[in-house]
Amino acid sequence: MHVVNRVVLVMGLIGFRLPALAQEVQGGVDFLIGVPQGEFRRNVDKTGFGIVANVGLAPETIPVMIGIEAGYLNYGSESRREPLSTTIPDVTVDVNTTNNFVLGHAIVRVQPNVGTVRPYLQGLLGMNYLFTKTTIENRALPGQEVASDVNKSDVTFSYGGGVGIMVNVYSGEEEESLRNVLIHAGARYVAGGRAQYLREGSIRREAGNVTYDTLESTTDLLSILIGVSFYF
Repeated sequence: MHVVNRVVLVMGLIGFRLPALAQEVQGGVDFLIGVPQGEFRRNVDKTGFGIVANVGLAPETIPVMIGIEAGYLNYGSESRREPLSTTIPDVTVDVNTTNNFVLGHAIVRVQPNVGTVRPYLQGLLGMNYLFTKTTIENRALPGQEVASDVNKSDVTFSYGGGVGIMVNVYSGEEEESLRNVLIHAGARYVAGGRAQYLREGSIRREAGNVTYDTLESTTDLLSILIGVSFYF
């Protein structure tokens, strides 16, 4: 009976604590504009566009948010129409090549977790994954992938910092799980390590052969973020 009583007590404490923890969760989704910097800009003079999402703990009593983020950025693409094969030249397919930048970071923000206007300072530590992918799509069913291949990929570390501001535009009732909805805008600089990658025009096709003009540099990125954040 003592064991049963202890189990019931622990379960009761967990059940009591979970709602409290749930009210300390912050999440967000942002539209991401990425501008290459330094060596990366000399090789890829093109602004990228994508999306980034984050989630973490942001207790009311402590002016901090600790969490993780993941995002995707496209910094170039090429499309062309080709015969399905040399023996079936009368059937054509769409061939799309995209240059992509995936990021993942642990994040720490110094920020107020109450109030209408909430400025913050942020630090990030994680990785950049750059890859170029070529996809064959069915012309009769746009978006349906027939075959694909990753032409080049590389992973490198990254770290950086930024600033931003969140403005509360909605406050939920006491019994609602959603406490706040906030409009968010921010800017940051993330220094990326050296990586090998491709850009638009890096793939050359001649007489049935493919040549990759591989580039290598640091992968620094200046980013602007605009989106929405949620408190639960």
